[in-house]
Amino acid sequence: MIKVDKPWLRAFIAGGLGGVMVIGIFSYFSYPYLKESGPEAVTTQETTESESLLFSEESLVTAAVEKANPAVFSIVITKDVPIIERYFENYSPFNDFFNGDLFGPLSFQIPKERERGTEKREIGGGSGFIISTDGLALTNRHVVADPAAEYTALTNDGAKHEVTVVAKDPILDIAILRIKGGPFTALALGDSDKIKVGQTAIAIGNALGEFENTVSVGVISGLYRSIVAGDEFGDAEQLDEVIQTDAAINPGNSGGPLLDLRGRVVGVNVAVARGSENIGFALPINLVKSAVESVKKNNKIIRPYLGLRYTKITPELKEKNDLPFDYGALVRRGETAEDLAVIPGSPADKAGLVENDIILEIDGVKLDGDKNLSTIVRRKQVGETVTLKIFHRGETKTITARLAAAPE
Repeated sequence: MIKVDKPWLRAFIAGGLGGVMVIGIFSYFSYPYLKESGPEAVTTQETTESESLLFSEESLVTAAVEKANPAVFSIVITKDVPIIERYFENYSPFNDFFNGDLFGPLSFQIPKERERGTEKREIGGGSGFIISTDGLALTNRHVVADPAAEYTALTNDGAKHEVTVVAKDPILDIAILRIKGGPFTALALGDSDKIKVGQTAIAIGNALGEFENTVSVGVISGLYRSIVAGDEFGDAEQLDEVIQTDAAINPGNSGGPLLDLRGRVVGVNVAVARGSENIGFALPINLVKSAVESVKKNNKIIRPYLGLRYTKITPELKEKNDLPFDYGALVRRGETAEDLAVIPGSPADKAGLVENDIILEIDGVKLDGDKNLSTIVRRKQVGETVTLKIFHRGETKTITARLAAAPE
């Protein structure tokens, strides 16, 4: 037992114990009130745990952003455009008839335009990120689509770098660039096959082409989405297996990375749903990796292809068109007569596929649910032989096709 000799110390301890007793009594009588006050009245332990989780995730996000920022850059697009001069020209409708004698110098000024040379002007912007220390980088194909334009990379430190477009993917909306200078900080590529709905997602990019290295945080909202992405020029393309996220993606974010909490790239930001709030899409990085390896090996992107157009069969399509299956890929032509169902001389043509055939399986994988023919073929290699189970003119049969390189 501890002995206390000093009167003032005894008083201090007594006061302290009294304080503890008061707190204890208050807690005892106030507990029912706090309990009935709803979800906001949490215990100190619960608050501490939630704050710890919050601070833990916050620190992971900030660490991932700090790690990624030096490798993310804005793309400035410049081009020689005509200089249009506006001027006014005098015109008198009466002079031709009266030689100006009757009405005098009556005339009108008509506004006109004329071209006076060209000037280099900034016409747009996008985002990109570096994937190797020697300056190899990724962006969207539509960001660098204009062969007559010049592209400049503006890194997070304010430096400007010349950009060369090395290759554009004929299948996916990606392009591979070479950034002059270095050595650079590079981002690590993650595994998009392992991401899950609900996990944290971080998007970084040149929002609206104006706000460089803008960071937005959200979650993975969905996987294996199929969308039709279009641009301001009216061009559109079908994109399968894309990642949906509610991390804000704006025009100008195109080509920037979608990151996990470790700062690894799991997707390439590609599109946003018009008229929506927080519905953006990214290309899974695993679909991009083969293009990167192809450039490293061949200095260009070589993709395998079958060479056909198709529509994914759904129960609704089956019922509407009285089809024998509610799954598979229906071989069919495009919107115009030039958009043939099967490209002449393609692997599909050589294998004997024709319009209205139904491809049911490829290498034993049934084409239903999230299983898309194009994405499965995309993961194959040029020269690889695939086995197709098809429904051809009323008969189910198995054929083989040797994949060729997609034309540029």
